[in-house]
Amino acid sequence: MAKTNPKQTSAKVAKAASKVLQSKASPAAKSAAGSALAQTRPSKKKK
Repeated sequence: MAKTNPKQTSAKVAKAASKVLQSKASPAAKSAAGSALAQTRPSKKKK
């Protein structure tokens, strides 16, 4: 059975990572930011 990662990126860090992805940052920085966003909680928006 696959293990799930219980760690979640905070909203503050997710916002900063989003800004990095939108900027002219290095590919390494964008990769790290993408990894951080991949660990955020899914939004609870209703359909």
